[in-house]
Amino acid sequence: MNWKKGIVALPLSVSLLLPTAGIVSAQNGETHSAPTVETPAADLRATLGHLLSEHAYFAIETMRKGAEGAADFEESAGALSDNTEDLAKAISSVYGEEAGKQFHDMWSNHIGFFVDYVKATGNKDEDAKQKALDSLANYKNEFSQFLETATGERLEADALAEGLQMHVNQLIGAFDSYVAGNYEKAYEYEREAINHMHMVAKGLSSAITDQFPDKFNNTMAVTPASDLRAKLGHLLAEHAGLAMMAMQNGIDGSKDFEASAQALSENTDDLAAAISSVYGEDAGMKFKEMWSGHIGYFVDYVKATAANDEAKKEEALKNLEQYREDFSNFLETATDERLKADMLSQGLQDHVEQLIGAFNSYAGENYATAYDNVREAYAHMFTPAKALSGAFVNQFPEKFESSMPSDMPKTGMGGTAQQQEFPFELLLAGLLAIAAATGVVLRRKQIER
Repeated sequence: MNWKKGIVALPLSVSLLLPTAGIVSAQNGETHSAPTVETPAADLRATLGHLLSEHAYFAIETMRKGAEGAADFEESAGALSDNTEDLAKAISSVYGEEAGKQFHDMWSNHIGFFVDYVKATGNKDEDAKQKALDSLANYKNEFSQFLETATGERLEADALAEGLQMHVNQLIGAFDSYVAGNYEKAYEYEREAINHMHMVAKGLSSAITDQFPDKFNNTMAVTPASDLRAKLGHLLAEHAGLAMMAMQNGIDGSKDFEASAQALSENTDDLAAAISSVYGEDAGMKFKEMWSGHIGYFVDYVKATAANDEAKKEEALKNLEQYREDFSNFLETATDERLKADMLSQGLQDHVEQLIGAFNSYAGENYATAYDNVREAYAHMFTPAKALSGAFVNQFPEKFESSMPSDMPKTGMGGTAQQQEFPFELLLAGLLAIAAATGVVLRRKQIER
């Protein structure tokens, strides 16, 4: 495959190894400072969560593009390749250049095996499909051994192999379901794959920070505060990524549009259900009402683009501008000014511009720029996740106290076995703030062209 290079350069490198000034961590069960989301270990976990989940997202989308013979297949594949480069840089920043190269080669190979599976499916070659699956099985064992060795056996190869098989099953399941026309199941697999990679990031970052405590200022990757930051990053980035595909499907009139819109709608339902479970049905309904206000403006923009109606496009953008101003003021008040309306408004505007920019470029068949913006939009969401979770941890520090866990995870699939969970109402507060930096949830009906 002709992989396109150089779509987006992300600032990873040695920053993962630099300690954050003024942070004192919990050691031996004693808490020495207020909980915080801003630690070197939390940064590592967020970076790995970002890149690993982005891999799952682009791998599935690229496999679909390959099955369709889509015009933007090369650009989607290029984004996936660039993600690999960034992951290798992250590994190199911890384990050195040689380990980074080993990682890069193995990771690239396993992507190639997925490509082989896509090609074999298109050719209806069952033998070639099985060969691709056998190659993935061999990769699974080789890569598990690599991680076990790299982490000083903090992660165990057998358990890692089981988790990697889950990753393979999710990606192949999403692709097979798409080819079979079971689009709803395909998007279920995609959401599961994204979530799974955040669990991988949790376990891997915990092992790395235990292995090199001095490099991470003796801070932990798995704490109630970092859990909140990771959860918000997961939901925000997933929303941005799936929104972009739904927008593409909407303008194209794609057969999987309904399913992509449904995946985004389920994200909305999850948020509303979380609010209702704490504050009651009325609060949940109010949240949905606010959420729907800005959803409609993005839908209006997509419709106006299909109709070549510049006046309607401008109207949709003005409505989005008013929305971000109103909602930013709401959040400033809710957080006792820990989050400033001006900052929130600018962050939301950045996100709007990324989504609209990616959509406009895609509609104009400038796919290289479109995927620049898609990657930027996905990465951007981890910045508000850090700020939002930080504000809520600062607002309720006593609810994020934690002690050093006694057991290390043995797989890359989860975190520590013994730790406090952060209070659900605090997760809810963070989820409420997601609307300040969110993208598009398209309505569950075909956009009229």
